[in-house]
Parts: sequence; structure tokens; C-alpha cells
Amino acid sequence: MTSTLRVGLVGYGLAGSVFHAPLIAATEGLTLDTVVTSNPERQAQARSEFGDGLRFVASPDDLWELADELDLIVIASPNKTHVPIATAALKAGLPVVVDKPIAGTAAEARELAALADERGLLLSVFQNRRWDNDFLTLKKLIADGELGEIQRFESRFERWRPQLKGGWRESGNPEEIGGLLYDLGSHVVDQALTLFGPAVQVYAEADVRRPNAETDDDTFIAVTHANGVRSHLYVSATTAQLGPRFRVLGSRAGFVKYGLDPQEADLKDGKRPSADGAWGTEPESLWGRVGSGESPLTGGGRPEPSLAGDYPAYYAAVAAAVRGEAPNPVTAHEAASALDVLEAARRSARDGVAVQL
Repeated sequence: MTSTLRVGLVGYGLAGSVFHAPLIAATEGLTLDTVVTSNPERQAQARSEFGDGLRFVASPDDLWELADELDLIVIASPNKTHVPIATAALKAGLPVVVDKPIAGTAAEARELAALADERGLLLSVFQNRRWDNDFLTLKKLIADGELGEIQRFESRFERWRPQLKGGWRESGNPEEIGGLLYDLGSHVVDQALTLFGPAVQVYAEADVRRPNAETDDDTFIAVTHANGVRSHLYVSATTAQLGPRFRVLGSRAGFVKYGLDPQEADLKDGKRPSADGAWGTEPESLWGRVGSGESPLTGGGRPEPSLAGDYPAYYAAVAAAVRGEAPNPVTAHEAASALDVLEAARRSARDGVAVQL
């Protein structure tokens, strides 16, 4: 293993170009070495940002021939390819990062985890929303006891996209693993389990609302955790008026936060993480509020300064984990637990019943 870990990136679409490549390049101790894409425009885009020394190959199979020249594989290709490519990478002896969802089923995720454990290799899942500014702020409030005993956690990841965009994410073919349940649902479920632990019951409602849509675009998931906390999770592409990102109710106080973490929008706009302390920050006008007995929209409670979002922290932790200096920041076993909930939600929505885990 070299002093700088050489990364092979599979895929240079939205996930690869907006999230993974910039974050890899911004992480000390990592270098983006090889990108899997045969698209000339995407090659030119990547080369313009990351230099002429960047290598390109046409398929993942070509990466395995370079296994001795790489230290980490990042999989940012369509969902249906995650399991076969991750399997091949692990068998080639390479640590792996997989974008969420790691697989279509919890069983497949656990098979991958077992293979990684058998080979003694890192297998990590890119759950970047654990490093959102609002999530980090909420974690601190809970840890400090500001809200008391948490009773209900409401989390919304809503958008207003009344027209279909097309592509595999909106495909009704089960093999594509599309739809919002597995896309945005992977984020909100992972956050709920990270905060409040294992789920024991899941109830869900899923709708296909837009004309000619083939898969769910408006889904609600109710999770009962083993510790008694209830999580109400909403993901939608058809929300004309967006609700609060978080509404968290405790025995002492509540926390309400509107608006999305700024990092995704900044990355899409071409902004890059820097050491000036400005990355992931937001203005005071977007801070959440902590209080009780009155709506935050009518001045109730006090503003809670948002901690800075920190997507770069994920890849810094991955680099340390590959070197054996720190634990895996997001394990495949954790991802499998989230998939247990997503699979239960799909069954619940289909059959109209609560599912026990």
C-alpha cells in the first residue's frame, strides 16, 4: 500500500461526478487514479477537473487487471450493479466503498459483508447524510440532553418534481432497484436507526402519483424502535409545500429545522471542500429552533446554531479505516439493518399491514 491510497471509481454519472470524485480528491491521503466510464464527454469532464494524469477504463473488469496498482474501489454505478461489482472487487482483494443502497435486499448485503469479513477487507457504504449539518446538530442536542427523552422523530426528504426526469431511478423494473423508497428512503431510515437503534415494527404507505410514473414517488414509513421511539419518515417527489426537514419531539423540548444541508447543492454548483472553515455552513436565517409550547414559525423557542456539514469526514474515515487506524464509518451490517426496514416497508405498503421485525 502506497503512502497515498489510489482510488478506482466505477461510474461518473450524478453520484460519481458530483459526490464521490470531488470528495475523494479533497481527502488527504487519497488520490483519484482511475475512472470507469467509456463516455467521451464524461472523460473530458473528469480530466478537466482532476488532471491529465487521470486514467480511464471502459468496464469494471478492466479495473481488476489493475488491482496491484489500486488501493480502494468506489462504486457509484446504478443500483443493480452494486452487488456484482462489489463482489468482484472484494474477490480481487480490494477494499470497497459502495453508494447506497448497497444492495436490493438485506440478504445480499449480509452476503457481501460476510465476503468482506472473510477476506479481511473494508466494505463501507456511502451514507453521506450522517454528515449533514442538521443531522450533526440534532445528534449534539440529543447527546446534550437538550430535548429530554425523545418520543417522536419526524424526518422529511421532500421535493417538488411533478414531471418525470426518466432514467433507471424512475424505472418500475424491480431489477433496477429504483423508486424513492430505496433512494431517499435509504437516507432517512439510516439516520433514524443511527439515532435510535433497531426497529421492531414497520408500517408504510407508498403511492405512485405522477402521470406515467412506474414506481413509488411519495412514501411514508412509520418505524417503532426497540427503545420505544417512533420515527415518522417521509420521502416524496410530489410535495408542493415542503415540510420541516426535522421535527423532533422530546419530553423537555422539541427541535424543528427547515431546509436541506447545503453541501449537495454546493457540489452540484462546482464548489469544493476547503480548509477555510466555510464548507457546510449556512446562514443564521436557516438555523433550527429549540423550544416548547409554541410554533417556531411564530417565534417560539430559541435559534440553534447549525453545526457545519462535513461530507469530507466520511472519506477521511474511510482512508483511516483502510490503513487500519480507525473503524469503518458505515458498515455493510448497518446497511443490511436499514434494508430490513426498507423491505418491511415495501411489504407493509403492498399488504396494508404493520410488519414485525
